[in-house]
Amino acid sequence: MTTEEILLVAFRVVLLAALIVCAIATACSKRPMTGIIIFTAYSIVMSILWLLLESPDLAITEAAVGAGITGILFYLTLHRLHRIQRDHEQIKDTHQEEGGESKHEATDGNSEDEA
Repeated sequence: MTTEEILLVAFRVVLLAALIVCAIATACSKRPMTGIIIFTAYSIVMSILWLLLESPDLAITEAAVGAGITGILFYLTLHRLHRIQRDHEQIKDTHQEEGGESKHEATDGNSEDEA
């Protein structure tokens, strides 16, 4: 084996290890945004592996769909879920105002009665 072949094998092993680490980290991440970023890294590593396996069509597809479109869709979904959660909290605050003081007024110290 030449030095070039040894380096290529070592590079493949490092990429395979990075792929496994990304897969486990994505599954174990506590924060959704962190999971999205790690998943995008997983797709990029996978597209490099497809290139090394001499499948440029799969590499391009993995980079475009896996890292690009899927990452964007995950981010937009996460953004939308946070917006839904904020809307739900606003509705809950409105219901609390009907029965008394809201959380924001209680912590703010500036209620309408004081003004």
